[in-house]
Amino acid sequence: MAALRDVRHAILGVGGVGGLIGACLAKSGAPVTVVVRPESLARFPEQLQLESAFGNFSVPVSRASTVPAADVLWITVKATQLEAALASFTKPDSVRAIVPLLNGIDHLALLRAKYGEEKVIAATIAVETERVAPGQIVHRSPFARLNVSSAGRSLLGKTVDDLQRMGFECRFIDDEPTLMWSKIVFLAPLALTTTAADRTTGAVIADPEWKRLLESCVREACAVAVAERAKVDAESVLAGMMKMPANMRSSMQKDVERGNAPELDAIAGPVLRGASRHGIEVPTTKKLVAAVERRAGSTPSLV
Repeated sequence: MAALRDVRHAILGVGGVGGLIGACLAKSGAPVTVVVRPESLARFPEQLQLESAFGNFSVPVSRASTVPAADVLWITVKATQLEAALASFTKPDSVRAIVPLLNGIDHLALLRAKYGEEKVIAATIAVETERVAPGQIVHRSPFARLNVSSAGRSLLGKTVDDLQRMGFECRFIDDEPTLMWSKIVFLAPLALTTTAADRTTGAVIADPEWKRLLESCVREACAVAVAERAKVDAESVLAGMMKMPANMRSSMQKDVERGNAPELDAIAGPVLRGASRHGIEVPTTKKLVAAVERRAGSTPSLV
């Protein structure tokens, strides 16, 4: 296995997640290049600044307007921005592996169709973090949980070890459906309820009616996930939710507040499409999606 200093990382999407990953990798000693829009390159800072329970620090990184030669390309854009962002990925053969940390599931098929089955390593991240200014990242949750397909162990083993030393919780997971759906069954219900209610996780859980909707949505998502061959359990998911920091807010909730398009198709779409494939009723999920669409002022597209 290559030493960490020999593993070159590129970050496509220097928002909250990409900035957190890039800053922690650079702090650990890895060469990191952040990929930004050509019009932003000249004014993008030469350092990433992180405010986190893992530490407050600034760390230098390289900058580029197109994806450079790298061992690992981390794709951390919003799902709604993926197609546009890939325009900067002009030389796929110069990258050994792609690790997408997008919400949802469908991006895996898209990326594998473009760049090859073996090059794309499935992974998920659970965290609350955001970019508050170019290159300036605030990591708000006390945790960052990174799960990676075991197919990436040989390349990413030491990288994962170093991220764990920074404070990440990391696991390699053998079963891809379980890896991907374990995030969906947690994220979709929380994102939909916090956004529809415009409340923090704690406020949703404290309200009997919103808690009932959350629990129902979790059970619907888990039923679909099991039909998709994922090993998930609704009661375990709910037990984990009850331990979440009460002040957390979902990225979907923040998108709607800012007038940005929410990632409904990426986050709720897999549950709705899976339910349709398997003949599973998901009335709570549909109700919450419709409520989010109303809050966002968007034309209903999923239900």
